Amino acid sequence: MFDLYWLITFFIVGIVFGSFFNVIGLRLPKNIPFHTGRSYCPNCEKQLHWYELIPVASYILQRGKCNGCKEKISPLYPSMELATGILFSLSYMTFGFQVELIMALLLISMLIIIFITDITYMLIPNKILLFFLPLFIIIRFIVPLDPWYNSLVGAIVGYGLIALIIIASKGGMGAGDMKLFGVVGIVLGLSHVLLTFFLAAIFGTIIGGAFMLFKKVERRQPIPFGPHIVAATIVSYFYGTKIIQFYLNML
Repeated sequence: MFDLYWLITFFIVGIVFGSFFNVIGLRLPKNIPFHTGRSYCPNCEKQLHWYELIPVASYILQRGKCNGCKEKISPLYPSMELATGILFSLSYMTFGFQVELIMALLLISMLIIIFITDITYMLIPNKILLFFLPLFIIIRFIVPLDPWYNSLVGAIVGYGLIALIIIASKGGMGAGDMKLFGVVGIVLGLSHVLLTFFLAAIFGTIIGGAFMLFKKVERRQPIPFGPHIVAATIVSYFYGTKIIQFYLNML
């Protein structure tokens, strides 16, 4: 049974980290230092005061607009803060104070940053994947999947599936998607990375189709696939076992 105090604590910590992940995701691909320099409005470049940087609350109090130029603030900021807070709380509810909780928090952190970079710049930075990869490997040594080589097989299959699609479609997907699947395969293992692939394809078809329908996007215009992988990975990580079991029971 989870403790309400810790549930709220993880949510607050999550939205604070979500704010930091916004900074990383928006600055890193442009090689702008994210660990130095104060935050500023991307439109008028006004430096933001502390009361303009309160996660979620500042966006609501400012009615989604910059206090300086009155331009609309992207809803991506509060959305990612809220998502991180909710997912951090879900991690605590699911695993409690076990080693796997560290894996969950690290996985969410990586996925939120990648969601931001891919939806903004259509880029999944190698620096992010290389930062989290050794951490995932270390934790999977401490808390291995069953059997122990499941992580290795998941990484190979996840990487290989996208590599085959890239070859067959002559670039229909990006190398960043391929590397991301390889990394999450270490965390998820074979069955769950296959489920992630299946769910990402469904999400991509539904959301991509709706986007083209309502936004009137040309068929050849590239659409980032990373956000679909992120969503599918989260579903597989937290609910994959139940989904797979439900499917097997129906057979």
